[in-house]
Amino acid sequence: MLVLCPFPVGVAAGQRLKYEQYFDDWREMGFDIKVSSYMDPAMWSVVYRPGHYAGKIVGLLRGHLRRIRDLFRIRRYDLIYIFMWVTPVGTSIFERLVRRLGKRIVFDVEDNILVGQNLPEGDNPNRLARLIKGTGKARFMIAEADHVITSSPSLNDECREINRRRACTYISSSVDCDRFVPANREVGTEGVTIGWTGTYSTKMFLDLLREIFQRLAQRVDFRLKVIGNFDWSLDGVDLEVVRWTADREVEDLQSFDVGVYPLTFDEWVGGKSGLKAIQYMAFGIPTVATNVGTTPRIIRHGENGLLVETEDEWVDALERLIRDPALRCRLGEAARRDAVAKYSTKAIAADYRRVLADVMGWNE
Repeated sequence: MLVLCPFPVGVAAGQRLKYEQYFDDWREMGFDIKVSSYMDPAMWSVVYRPGHYAGKIVGLLRGHLRRIRDLFRIRRYDLIYIFMWVTPVGTSIFERLVRRLGKRIVFDVEDNILVGQNLPEGDNPNRLARLIKGTGKARFMIAEADHVITSSPSLNDECREINRRRACTYISSSVDCDRFVPANREVGTEGVTIGWTGTYSTKMFLDLLREIFQRLAQRVDFRLKVIGNFDWSLDGVDLEVVRWTADREVEDLQSFDVGVYPLTFDEWVGGKSGLKAIQYMAFGIPTVATNVGTTPRIIRHGENGLLVETEDEWVDALERLIRDPALRCRLGEAARRDAVAKYSTKAIAADYRRVLADVMGWNE
């Protein structure tokens, strides 16, 4: 198997907490796996940062050289596994060449990539990429792949209408619940930490809560902790911003008492997998999330988390959790049970195995 992916292994949540964590399981199936990342660590370090155009352009050139190299070896592989795109910019020429040369192709799509390039200018931090991205790349791969793996039920329905074989499977994001475990500490009303984790590409969702956090700070004491790869500030709120690292990921997330998962009400969000909510749930953290997209399938309001829609509902839900440690415990314990049963790697592994076996013809 040759895996063609955007980012280096082990750094991007969309890859780390999706297919990457199943490599060992796929090797047990009999696959010998080779990964070819379009971006190298140098490009990854600047790709979501404003400016740095020289580094981004050099990174694009290096990435395209890797893909040219890949074209000369694709025929040697029994299966090509593509995550998101073959190249991030230009026409669909590389996607078409990979389809022509590849024996079997699985296309794994995260978020609603079909509408992603129509996002408002302010929602895309990389102006250069926005200007030169091709618009037909994802649609071509969805249409021509031997099987499409999607990140949400609504996106799966959309892709099934496009794929020539109607071969599409929704597979939820998942986490290693043996590694993501609840913290062993007392729960109280003092020193409550509200947390959010993400990257620059999802910062726009965190920004939705700026006024909500400021309003909440006028009613109750809390600490806000943001884990990401960017700087962030907010007046009037006790704020801690930490850089995500693999070594501290578990420890940092265990410090949350409440997790927040804000989203917008638009077509893009319909393709999101609910990964942040699943992460929080695995740690036994009660989550407050926007009632949109896939999230209501994951969070049952009042049972394993809270769903909200308006700013007033956000403030009320967060205040309620801060003031009521017993409620936090009850929701968090239910969330943990659901994460283990439905969204753990042990629960989801069989879904990937079925798709790969079907594409390889091992089910016949």
